[in-house]
Amino acid sequence: MSETGTSTATRIKIKPPSMWKVILHNDDFTTMEFVVQVLMEIFGKNQDDAFQIMMTVHEKDRATVGLYTREIATTKVLLTMRAAESFGHPLLATAEEA
Repeated sequence: MSETGTSTATRIKIKPPSMWKVILHNDDFTTMEFVVQVLMEIFGKNQDDAFQIMMTVHEKDRATVGLYTREIATTKVLLTMRAAESFGHPLLATAEEA
């Protein structure tokens, strides 16, 4: 007796995670040097890119720093806010869905 069976392949579509943008907001108290340092240390930007982003924040009141998954974006916002608070700066970072 032979076994015959039908095999049905089920295709599972994996949806990529939604991306979130991290935004730095301008204020009148946080130093430009501190913002550049945060961009280099927390966001991994090189000196030139960090300077350009900092200038955008300064001139346009906000700038997108990067796109990340929700968990990474939230972590980077938290790290930025903790660093700012520990140095007495009111720097604001937020994350929003891209």
